[in-house]
Amino acid sequence: MPTRRDFLRRSALYAGAPLLAPTLAGALAPSLSGLVARSRGVVPAPGAAIRRAALGEGGYGPLRPAGPELALPEGFRYTVLSRAGQPMHDGRPTPNAFDGMAAFALPNGNVRLIRNHENRDAPATARCKGDPARAYDPRAGGGTTSLEIRLAPDGTAGAGAADAVACTLVRDFVSLSGTIVNCAGGPTPWGSWLTCEESVEGRANGWGREHGYIFEVPAAAEEEIVPEPLPAMGRFVHEAVAVDPATGIVYGTEDRLVAGFYRFVPKTRGVLRDGGRLQMLAVAGRPNYDTADGQRVGESLPATWVDIDDPDPRGTWGDHAAVFSQGFTKGGARFSRLEGCWHGGARDPSIYFHATNGGDARCGQVWQYRPTSADAGALRLVFESPSREVLDYPDNITVSPRGGIVVCEDGAGTQHVRGLTPDGAIFDLARNLLNDDEFAGACFSPDGRVLFLNIMGSTVDAGDSRGVTVAITGPWARGAL
Repeated sequence: MPTRRDFLRRSALYAGAPLLAPTLAGALAPSLSGLVARSRGVVPAPGAAIRRAALGEGGYGPLRPAGPELALPEGFRYTVLSRAGQPMHDGRPTPNAFDGMAAFALPNGNVRLIRNHENRDAPATARCKGDPARAYDPRAGGGTTSLEIRLAPDGTAGAGAADAVACTLVRDFVSLSGTIVNCAGGPTPWGSWLTCEESVEGRANGWGREHGYIFEVPAAAEEEIVPEPLPAMGRFVHEAVAVDPATGIVYGTEDRLVAGFYRFVPKTRGVLRDGGRLQMLAVAGRPNYDTADGQRVGESLPATWVDIDDPDPRGTWGDHAAVFSQGFTKGGARFSRLEGCWHGGARDPSIYFHATNGGDARCGQVWQYRPTSADAGALRLVFESPSREVLDYPDNITVSPRGGIVVCEDGAGTQHVRGLTPDGAIFDLARNLLNDDEFAGACFSPDGRVLFLNIMGSTVDAGDSRGVTVAITGPWARGAL
């Protein structure tokens, strides 16, 4: 049954309302190529035939309770690294609403996690989580925290658990504050996290500054930074971004029922504050192409890009379509709620992204964009869920260093993390035993030994549900991840 969080989030999106829910106003190529082959001809109805990966076929076997928070396959363990409300090393309580996240290698051999906090409190109740003197907007309750994690062999795991890793929190602190609805984002090849605001509200709505921007947080930062918005990257309902390491181009998603897929071509590679050109994807010769339903898995559509003339439109605060409408007027394509976004890696120069409730069954799609030249590429539907039982509202996406795909669900009822094998089979990797909150922030440690994962928690400070960050270890080589 849908939760209150699920109802508020979806009803706001369907109505085109601002996303502050309390007010209701205001080597990936083999993996996804396999999915194309396996998804052809699927009928969008419950129980449709989909190949599932059992143990020995890329999956890891049935899930069983591994602790009070998670069910995992046999041989997998997890450690709780962080809980909302617990004191951090900077003396502040850990903010709630854990969302997008990425992992970075530190010079001392430890791992830096940078984690988003999708706080949705209204201006009247929001509370700055960091230093108000450094906050972008001292009235706002979102932002990021940074965690330093030490990885070491786990001597307590016992015989037969050679792959177990002991994960210890060394230090954590607020690294950016004063933003709103920090949903997802993405890592950069130059060692930073791009955190995205999923709301375009501003002073007219009671905030101290205008919102709807992307901000950059260096992984090397050891204290709270002074936030600098990146207006050339657009003011819209941002969700996630992925950077092409070969070109420095940043691709991004928009979490609206009618959404665009964007790219930002920077003037200076790796220096986003220097500005650049924001564009929206269009299907060549088919203006305003609608990808929401009636699509054929595996069909390649020639894609081009149209310029957004005014990426930071003034005088339209609260207008969630101000950027999208510019691209759509020029023929841009429309998608149905775009969320997770990830680059394919060294073996596959593609961008993969989710249309969370796209598809004939409205249960989710996975799309691929592959550049073929500086100004063109190929758009392809890789996978479409035929039912909630197969895949229900895919949200965050990440890629294993071994080439498998990890998908966090944000659907109704029981929440899962699903895995996809290189030959296109799907399997369960984790189930939320704690509550019905969504999974988010899945990301692997740089060496691939640990999967970090969030259970979100409440998105308002008064909520009862508390976010949790865990580190999952186990026999990854036994399956596709």
